[in-house]
Amino acid sequence: MLEKGAIAPDFELNATPDQKIKLKDFKGKNVILAFYPADWSPVCSDQMALYNEMLNYFSKYDAQIFGISVDSVWCHLAFQENRKLHFPLLADFEPKGAVSKAYGVYDDEVGESKRALFVIDKEGKIAWSYLAPLAVNPGADGILDALEELNKK
Repeated sequence: MLEKGAIAPDFELNATPDQKIKLKDFKGKNVILAFYPADWSPVCSDQMALYNEMLNYFSKYDAQIFGISVDSVWCHLAFQENRKLHFPLLADFEPKGAVSKAYGVYDDEVGESKRALFVIDKEGKIAWSYLAPLAVNPGADGILDALEELNKK
């Protein structure tokens, strides 16, 4: 898993069937990457719902959050609509898990992303990372602490 100080690997992933998100387009803004195993699972649903509730707090730190899993863009769209999520979910679908692998958080045994968080600073370096146990919602405290540290700089 990539750690604090590493350059965040750039990527380009679909947020919708016709919209791709490139990490490099967010230089100058703090970015939160929330890797998670799968849409619709109970812990992932709760985790993404919490981040949806935290969007105002994240924006106070000039931070954009992205959820990333190996689910398809169509699965993400249905999940977003059902859960009323107001931030992009990115499909690390094909080649399967390529971005998760680049960040060191792909689980080869089950073929899913591990539950991992990254806060990337405005220059594109990882300011904080955390690997959570699969069945545990990591919450937002670590993210907020990392954003607060960046805010002090």
